[in-house]
Amino acid sequence: MFKKPVIVFEGTESSGKTLHANFISKYLKSKKIKHVFIREPGGSKNSEKIRKLILDNKSHFNKKTDLLLYLAARSENVEIYKKNYKKKIILIDRFLDSTIAYQHYGQGIDLKIIELIHKFLLKNFKPDFTFLNIVNTKNMNKRLKERKKLNRYDQFKNKFYKKIQNGYLKIFKKKKDKYLIIDSNLDIKTNKKNYN
Repeated sequence: MFKKPVIVFEGTESSGKTLHANFISKYLKSKKIKHVFIREPGGSKNSEKIRKLILDNKSHFNKKTDLLLYLAARSENVEIYKKNYKKKIILIDRFLDSTIAYQHYGQGIDLKIIELIHKFLLKNFKPDFTFLNIVNTKNMNKRLKERKKLNRYDQFKNKFYKKIQNGYLKIFKKKKDKYLIIDSNLDIKTNKKNYN
């Protein structure tokens, strides 16, 4: 792996990806290793504004608008990525494959359109490694019920989340050498060992 890699954490809602991403970030801080940690959508000031709009329960967008909002939020982070690329470790909570899983496999948007805009926005910037967190429906629903507040993307039907997770697994098959699947149905202490 590269000395200053771009590492992405992917997965559906309540898959444990953010928890694991935070664990890695805290570990790097404890070792005084310089890194940048960004969530998508979000990260930069403008991207955080777009995030609020996307996830607001009062928002009702068609799937094309949804896609363009996610990509607009990503576009606002490009300068952060360029500035730190190969200078610091970059941790990203959701990235390219998230858009493909949700907007292509989940909502049926043409993959070529997504890839074309990604190429336009990101040029040659891409992840070096991805952790894919998977979770079964029972555990996902249990964890969602424990949340104090649900956003718009926390309230889709189980069928939609299954389509997304299956989409992630299809992506994984094409990128096995740069992917590691984390079974988030297991105890958190067991999974932490996968990050060592």
